[in-house]
Amino acid sequence: MSFEDYAKACKIGRKDYQMRLSRGQQPSLKILEDILPRDAHYPEVPLGMVQIPISQIVGTKTGGRSISFSGNFMPILGEDSEFAHKWSHLSDSHLEEGIRDPIKAYEYMNEFYVEEGNKRVSVLKFFDAVSVPGFVTRILPPKTKEKRNRIYYEFVDFYELSQINYVNFSRLGGYARLQQEVGKGPKEPWTDDDRLDFSFALNKFTAEYNARGGGKLHITVGDAFLNFIILYGYQSLQEKTSSEIGEMMEKCWEEFRLMEADKEVELKMDPAQRKKPLLNRLLPMNFAPSRLKAAFIYEKTPSSSAWTYAHELGRLYLEQTFPEEVSTVRYENITTQNIEETIEAAVAQGCHIVFTTTPAFVPASVKAAIAHPGVRILNCSLNTSHRYIRTYYARMHEAKFLMGAIAGAMTENDRVGYIADYPILGCIANINAFALGAKMINPRAQVYLEWSKLKDNSDALEKLLQQDVSVILGKDMIIPEDASRFFGLYRMENDMPHSLAMPLWHWGKFYERLIGTILDGTWKYDEEETPVKAINYWWGMSSGVIDLICSQNLPIGTKRLIDLLRHTISREEFNPFSGILYSQEGMVQGDPAVSLSPEEIITMDWLAENVIGSIPSPVELQDDAQPVVSQQGLGKESNK
Repeated sequence: MSFEDYAKACKIGRKDYQMRLSRGQQPSLKILEDILPRDAHYPEVPLGMVQIPISQIVGTKTGGRSISFSGNFMPILGEDSEFAHKWSHLSDSHLEEGIRDPIKAYEYMNEFYVEEGNKRVSVLKFFDAVSVPGFVTRILPPKTKEKRNRIYYEFVDFYELSQINYVNFSRLGGYARLQQEVGKGPKEPWTDDDRLDFSFALNKFTAEYNARGGGKLHITVGDAFLNFIILYGYQSLQEKTSSEIGEMMEKCWEEFRLMEADKEVELKMDPAQRKKPLLNRLLPMNFAPSRLKAAFIYEKTPSSSAWTYAHELGRLYLEQTFPEEVSTVRYENITTQNIEETIEAAVAQGCHIVFTTTPAFVPASVKAAIAHPGVRILNCSLNTSHRYIRTYYARMHEAKFLMGAIAGAMTENDRVGYIADYPILGCIANINAFALGAKMINPRAQVYLEWSKLKDNSDALEKLLQQDVSVILGKDMIIPEDASRFFGLYRMENDMPHSLAMPLWHWGKFYERLIGTILDGTWKYDEEETPVKAINYWWGMSSGVIDLICSQNLPIGTKRLIDLLRHTISREEFNPFSGILYSQEGMVQGDPAVSLSPEEIITMDWLAENVIGSIPSPVELQDDAQPVVSQQGLGKESNK
């Protein structure tokens, strides 16, 4: 029987060998010594006895035995060779009592190269074994900015906590997010029970995923698994049966397909201008209900939150614009604990469209959209890659650039201040745009950056005042129940703020344009244009969603200059992030004729050279910032 197995394995090996040759690939096993640079002296870390995933064993340490195997570790030598007899004897041993002797291997970039035990690995691969015990030495490459290298060092940090080596990601941030989703702190070690529970959950998921053709998708199982538990919850996965997991998976399969796309998110930079189709004009009732009902779900109340207040003004504007066609309902003080039941309540009330107005509500929004495909659900977040919902945001950095220009003109000592809440996608673009605007008007201007959501509870404004900063950009809008005048761009005089300018989030304009596409039947056009991409509306001054209100106390020359800049930005003739750009660490862009792409603006994680300050890590932030940062924090982008 063992010789029959060898013949089968050899047939598989030779077929693989020929296929690789025809494709111009190396037909035999990879050799670690050929992969490592010559004369390189990389640090080696003994890991001791490790369960090595069979699928991650890709080659040999040296070239001596590589020619005995095809690249898939199947044998290729003749059946009458000594090698064949030894392989067959190992096959018998495995079938009778199992291969127990550990191999010896080196791990490099989370792939394993065998030093002793190549035939054992070959036999185990033939019988589809999951892992093999082995003494492993890790070879650490130098750290670089190359994506694969960065992902590997994220794995090294994760492995130190979890001792898990069989989960792989193709995107940056995956290991840290997995640590979070399984309920662990950033530096919290895993217990033996944690590892057993995780292995059980991952195996259940992998079986259902592969049964539905997941192996044909160009993503890792780890990518798909993380996406699934973000959506449904790690605990929920553990409690579900395999068949229940399979049913959930089928409903959200588009989420996995979306992850394959070269560009997951399709940014819609401006409202589409389309003619209303003739059939819609003749039969409008076939495409939209006679009266559209929309739900607005807020994390806080309009009276206690400037962000919620801005969306509430948008809701009221929508009702005034479509008094006969649209009715609305709002839900306040909703948390991540009750958002799912709130969306269900909105659907039960007959809402055709639901707006969830904070990134923290993304997972619940996606789950509800999968459960209710006839209800349109949109979340106010940036660069969020989910196929079942649409997301929307606004290019606030355009207004922040103008306010930076005002600040640069109005400062008397070249110092201006910026108070930010927490670092999420788009936030750094706002800071840098403000800094670039200030520098354009005043080349000596420096922006002193402080954060209001740090755990140390320090007063950001007081810090700026102690540094002799008098022109300061604070919160975007006034909070209705707060009589404070510390919002927008202001100058401190006699311990009192004097307004210079205020940015305007005109969500009513967005809601008006979006509802219009539903009423006239053109909503589906965006999906037809981007069949395997998530849709994210990211409108700016050109659409009227963003604007700037200037104080009458501004000097007339400054006001005229700002009006000119606003006009050029609104007509999309000028991009604040165009030309040569420098960060605190050096040149970011060196071509004067090039502008940063929208994706580069959204995901930037560097500060302009004239910013005095730094970007805090998530662990430095207050607890109430964590839900938003977990969804929209820096590093949450796809990073293909």
